Amino acid sequence: MVKSGQLAEFGFSNPDRPRLGMEATELALVRRRLSQNTLTQVHRTDFHQLFLVTAGHGEAMVDFVDHPCGPGTLLHVSPGRVLRLPTGPLKAHMILFTAAFPPPLDRTRPLLSPFGPVLWHVPHAERAVLDQSARDLRQEYNRAGEPDDLLRQLLGVFLLRIARLHADEAGHGDPRFERFQQELERSFGTTRNAADYAARIGYSLRSLNRICVEATGQSAKTLIDARVALEAKRLLVHTDLSSAAIGHRLGFSEATNFTKFFARETGMSPGAFRQ
Repeated sequence: MVKSGQLAEFGFSNPDRPRLGMEATELALVRRRLSQNTLTQVHRTDFHQLFLVTAGHGEAMVDFVDHPCGPGTLLHVSPGRVLRLPTGPLKAHMILFTAAFPPPLDRTRPLLSPFGPVLWHVPHAERAVLDQSARDLRQEYNRAGEPDDLLRQLLGVFLLRIARLHADEAGHGDPRFERFQQELERSFGTTRNAADYAARIGYSLRSLNRICVEATGQSAKTLIDARVALEAKRLLVHTDLSSAAIGHRLGFSEATNFTKFFARETGMSPGAFRQ
């Protein structure tokens, strides 16, 4: 991982095979090569990170939610989310890869989307299968030479097995809600008006609210504001941008309006949250 620019994001950088868009390793090895600051601070990456815990207990923070980790915990941090690396005496496989590296598979698209789940508790019956799949990836990764076709396919198998867990737990999503999510991801920095989103995806505001409530129990406006607040949190912790600059980036014309919005959504000022 390499630091880039003012935003303190980490871009993908494979230390062993610079041209390969994937790395299969262990959490312990990654910890040894990173600085103490990187290990303890929140950071944001532009690549996927999968952690499969095989032993020990600890905790990881993803998008400001603390997740207890133990044997059978599977964490997925998609590009753009913020992370504090797992703490505690954990043993875990780490699979890191760019968005372009896996084979295109319809069943893995929901998993790899910005809205996919962060955490699974892998059932005992599936743990050995996933563990072996991760080991197969690491064994092939450690073999010298090109091309990387087999690695791509092995990663596809690993992701399909995870997607099967997701299907078992979550069932099928509502494509109407997914359209709203995609539009929200594109436009949260330019509009917080629920009616704008309804018009852009071809529904009335009443219909959009019903779709959102059925999917999450929350209104469209609540989800929009939550997404803006999340991005504000991310920018506050991994950049040195001023509160006013962050507000402007998120579509607030006045810094005071952003401060009021953030305090309403989080219960504290931007400055207090950053500290």
